[in-house]
Amino acid sequence: MTSPVRALWDAPAAVPGSPRRVWRDWPLVVAVALLAVLEASVRTDVPWRWLWAVVLIALAPTLLWRRSRPLTMLAIAFAVGTAVGLATAGDPQLYTTAYFLILLYAVFRWGSGRAMLAGGALVVIGMLLTFLATPPEPADIIGGVAVAVTTSTLGLAVRWRRRARTRELEQVRLLEREQLARDLHDTVAHHVSAIAIQAQAGSAVAATDPGATVQVLHAIEAEATRTLREMRAMVGVLRAPADALAPTPGLAEIRSLAQTDAAVPAVVVRVDGDLDTVPPAVAAAVFRIAQEAVTNARRHARDATRVEVGVDVDAGGVKLEVRDDGEGAASVSPGYGLTGMRERAALLGGACEAGPAPDGGWIVAATLPRAGWTA
Repeated sequence: MTSPVRALWDAPAAVPGSPRRVWRDWPLVVAVALLAVLEASVRTDVPWRWLWAVVLIALAPTLLWRRSRPLTMLAIAFAVGTAVGLATAGDPQLYTTAYFLILLYAVFRWGSGRAMLAGGALVVIGMLLTFLATPPEPADIIGGVAVAVTTSTLGLAVRWRRRARTRELEQVRLLEREQLARDLHDTVAHHVSAIAIQAQAGSAVAATDPGATVQVLHAIEAEATRTLREMRAMVGVLRAPADALAPTPGLAEIRSLAQTDAAVPAVVVRVDGDLDTVPPAVAAAVFRIAQEAVTNARRHARDATRVEVGVDVDAGGVKLEVRDDGEGAASVSPGYGLTGMRERAALLGGACEAGPAPDGGWIVAATLPRAGWTA
């Protein structure tokens, strides 16, 4: 086999994988069956119309497995359809047989390389057998081939676009993990420096004040415990080497997002609670989520006049809410900024959600429970 054909032959199934079944599959099956009955009732000039209606009703359930077993479902449908067509010595004249194109699309959207090649061969063989039984007009041949090629191309285009989107999202996740690792570096460096200073102080007073040495050892133990806890909260995070380390922002820096002087929309910040109980890595995550949410509001909130940022620190953890009073959009596609915020919150055992507020505007809400970063 030539190289392109071999590459297609060895191609795996679509990534990410297909859902086994979704809610619209059953309505689609019912729609195909009803359309077959309706068309057979209306088009009285079509020969064998009721036979074809029964065949289509029997084949409609193949749509339920078109994602998980696309080639098998296509083979069943084309085998039965071709056999009935040869037995009746004519093309199926019901327009509802166009449902076969959904199965062809599924092969090129979800199937492996072998499934795509085999599915294409099945379609070609089925068309040739039908054409041999009933010689068609040249226009019919061109039209049939064009429809099959267009359907297959559409399946491939959606497949490749989805794969490219998945790769881009994965790149966003890697960048977020890299930034989080930078925060971890600064956090650990801070604690280790404090441990080193305490150890030096303990060495200086060990000979003259044993009691002070015990206090120093307790301080070192507490500092080391906090360091280990924060490191465990970010296990699995990788950082690319050779990059300059950025300073780690904290909850106090969230106040720097406030901007009210002639700014539209104005940004108002409220921070409540004991900020010192929040580890630096968690504080940095909250800051960056708030920063991204404010940036999105200033860029995308239509006719917004005010953006409110609220941070509450309590015994349960940290809660962040960023709300604007702009006009809500009818539909919103998840962008890379929202993906990054969700990834950052998830890495610390929390969650971040964004959507229209019940009373108008847009809201971003993040919760980072203490159980998530201390586990």
